[in-house]
Amino acid sequence: MPALACVDAAVPPPGYGFAWGGALPAPGAFPGGAPTTAGGATSDWTSPWSTDHSAALYRINGWGAPYFCVNAAGDIAVRPHGAATLPHQEIDLMKVVKKASDPKSAGGIGLRLPLLVRLPDVLKHRLQSLHAAFDFAIRSNGYGSRYQGVYPVKCNQDRYIVEDIVEFGSPFGFGLEAGSKAELLLAMNCLTRASPEAFLICNGYKDEEYIALALVARSMDLNTVIVLEQEEELDTVVETSHRLGVRPVIGLRAKLRTKHSGHFGSTSGEKGKFGLTTTQILSVAQKLQRLEMLDCLQLLHFHIGSQIPSTTLLADGVGEAAQIYCELARLGAAMRVIDIGGGLGIDYDGSHSCGSDMSVGYGLEEYAGAVVRAVMSACDRKHVRHPIICSESGRALVSHHSVLIFEAVSSSTTKAEPLPSIGSNLAYFLDELADDARSDYHNLMAAALDGEYETCALYADQLKRRCIDHFKDGVLGLEHLAAVDGLCDLVSKELGVADPVKTYHVNLSLFTSMPDFWAIGQLFPIVPIHRLDQRPAIKGILSDLTCDSDGKVDRFIGGQSSLPLHELGGGDGLGGGYYLGMFLGGAYQEALGGLHNLFGGPSVVRVSQADGSHCFAVTLAVPGPSCADVLRAMQHEPEVMFEALKHRAAECAAGDAVPRALALAFHSMPYLVCAANAAGVSASDGEGTDGMSSDSDGCAGCGEEEDEEWEFMRCLHV
Repeated sequence: MPALACVDAAVPPPGYGFAWGGALPAPGAFPGGAPTTAGGATSDWTSPWSTDHSAALYRINGWGAPYFCVNAAGDIAVRPHGAATLPHQEIDLMKVVKKASDPKSAGGIGLRLPLLVRLPDVLKHRLQSLHAAFDFAIRSNGYGSRYQGVYPVKCNQDRYIVEDIVEFGSPFGFGLEAGSKAELLLAMNCLTRASPEAFLICNGYKDEEYIALALVARSMDLNTVIVLEQEEELDTVVETSHRLGVRPVIGLRAKLRTKHSGHFGSTSGEKGKFGLTTTQILSVAQKLQRLEMLDCLQLLHFHIGSQIPSTTLLADGVGEAAQIYCELARLGAAMRVIDIGGGLGIDYDGSHSCGSDMSVGYGLEEYAGAVVRAVMSACDRKHVRHPIICSESGRALVSHHSVLIFEAVSSSTTKAEPLPSIGSNLAYFLDELADDARSDYHNLMAAALDGEYETCALYADQLKRRCIDHFKDGVLGLEHLAAVDGLCDLVSKELGVADPVKTYHVNLSLFTSMPDFWAIGQLFPIVPIHRLDQRPAIKGILSDLTCDSDGKVDRFIGGQSSLPLHELGGGDGLGGGYYLGMFLGGAYQEALGGLHNLFGGPSVVRVSQADGSHCFAVTLAVPGPSCADVLRAMQHEPEVMFEALKHRAAECAAGDAVPRALALAFHSMPYLVCAANAAGVSASDGEGTDGMSSDSDGCAGCGEEEDEEWEFMRCLHV
């Protein structure tokens, strides 16, 4: 380590420059060791980099199949029809970003990032695949009834998602599940355009208003089933049905003994939050019999928990519930439907394993087969007619169809960078150190010359800690502390013990767009959506815009504490921006997201596969909430605020440009305007369209021809 030995003898020129010889072995091509693929094997970092290397590194073929892949350009591409997608039908996500963020003058839409890309073709394929899996299991096992699922709208209540599911599921009698009055109203409205057979399952805790609304839906010829979560709900159902003159169809939610041990199984087992015990189930059946309403009891519902890890656990729970179903039929109930609830999981980390909440050890076909066989076995033993099988598979339906795209705006290392001015003057500063610190420095030099690198690291750490104490006591200047910090960091780097992880600052609110990561530790695949034909040389973590220490992503799929990333910058037609995508986040994230630091939701585009050069069409574009929108959500009045600030500006003679600047500030999104899309923003700040054309007008323009403040006020009132 001869470079350190030269410090004492250096002549102190002006400044504090410090030359480093780099005598210790250099770190590898990827700091901290080569990344591993999904199978745990180390990637071949010596061969020329290819898109196949990136696909393996980020496990895209594991969690992304059959909907996401890396194309020849090194971009993430969407395969909207799954494995049946033809090459010319693939949708390049970078082209979607360009279309969405480019200004209208350049043929774009002028939206700001972050951007949520919805893919209705993927949603349709997921629904069709789920139905096909059950249809195959029913036919191959000789099952005597059918599958008829529902979508639990709590997973994502977005209007277009729910309407798409009703439309795509109409040939299969696919229905909806509601858990609150508002969700029930939503479901009632959408199901007026659905198949008459489609179920409207009413779950959740209920009062008289909820039950009356469900009975109104029944009177409108919607196939409504009121599922009892608590025994006392039965009295309200009976009384309200008599008052309204509507005979109800009733279901029971059973509290099974079968328990899902993972995080998502907290609502399962005997002590679960929801459902009736066997004693309560028997009591309800007997009461209905006394009231001559036992024919109203037609459905049994249960829920083992989300993300059921294995078909073994699934079959155990379904088998237990099927026995209860058969017993209710024996008691005289007009049973016809078994609702197996949710639990159909997805593979977040691509491992196809059943050892964690981040993956499942089965596919759609195995899931459907296990359900059909378990129900059929129980019913055949009891000589009970096979029921309609209903499931509430929300996560499995909508997770794949949304991609959140955001930009990294800057980066910094988690270690202090050495100052360019430490070097030859370091010996001069050492004369002013206390005796104990100067002794540590000389011991460090001696250990370096002797090649005792472990001892060298110990003395460097001791020197740094001692100088920090001296600085706190006021006996050491800032320049001296900076010089020692720089020296110790260089030593750590040369010894290979420095932390090589960089922090990438991303234009995103974790609490708004990825709340499950912060709340329950849910991991989502996060991948650069371009430059995947290049070798990633950085280990990084992501830090969001919020003023909160929890606003960072430092855990990734595969048990990794960092993410392989590329250096910021690089020409790709978008001003050198670096774009990442969060995948499989279509369930729950939008509904659970908050307004921490008043960062609202992202801009949204709905993208369908279409003929043409880009293989897609933007059928809906919605700009993200403005500052005025998020302020209004917290009971502020942007119109009043604007007038008050404008009046204050006039009193202070702040200039005629201030009202315009205020209007633009209220109207803009709270997120940063990055250099990569600044041109698009300045040309069409916040503009969007609710149709195909990227040239359609909207109130969000604040057009240059109009006075800005009047346009702003008009937009607020609209």
